[in-house]
Amino acid sequence: MKISIITIVYNNKACIAACIESVLAQTHHNIEHVVIDGGSTDGTQEVIAPYVEKLGYYVSEKDSGLYNALNKGIQKCTGDVIGILHSDDLFYETSTLAKIATQFQNSQADLVYANGLYVKRENTDRIRRIYKAKPFQNHSLRMGWIPLHTTIYVKKEVFQEYGLYNEDYEIASDYDISLRWFLEPKIKKLFLNNWVVKMRLGGKSTTAKLQKKKSMEDLKIIKKHNLLGQITLVFKILNKIPQYLIPRFAPSKSFR
Repeated sequence: MKISIITIVYNNKACIAACIESVLAQTHHNIEHVVIDGGSTDGTQEVIAPYVEKLGYYVSEKDSGLYNALNKGIQKCTGDVIGILHSDDLFYETSTLAKIATQFQNSQADLVYANGLYVKRENTDRIRRIYKAKPFQNHSLRMGWIPLHTTIYVKKEVFQEYGLYNEDYEIASDYDISLRWFLEPKIKKLFLNNWVVKMRLGGKSTTAKLQKKKSMEDLKIIKKHNLLGQITLVFKILNKIPQYLIPRFAPSKSFR
């Protein structure tokens, strides 16, 4: 099974090499790494240059935003399954993609999702937030539940049949497309109860400055999908509280 990993990057020379190395270190050998750079000017392109021959596809050009870049990446993917690893992020372990591939191969799933961790930017061993998922139940979506987007892997046909990211949303289109997938009964979903990704805190939608904008977009998306409006949004926000509290009272080794 061929897995395509999309990484979009813009002016992130500090982290992009670690991201690429994390993909190269995977024990699953049939991997295509698609890297879409938005025309970085900080030296990111120079960091990527030594890796270009090892990438499945690479381009550096201006785009119209995060989701435009992701859509470009999807259109270049040739794998059976597509996943996302942002330029700040790392796979949890070298066997992560092998485990995901096994889940697809041993089931009829169209979509596999798992657990993720948010870590300190300067020290990826320091866990700051946990994002644990659970077996899917439709009513959970109305209560603000959704898996961490970078733990979701889908067959390429899912994008072909149900569409790409809606570029009308600036910061929450990942929520929109996740709801499309989880609300569609024809898409067979499987929960893998493993940690699969470490995300550095400080991404586009994790900064406090943009949380209000994200919530406004979330509410539009919630209404569009006929959930419970502000009730769903409130529960979505409240669900984050234990994600931050649990790591304060449990040592990082508890999540290894």
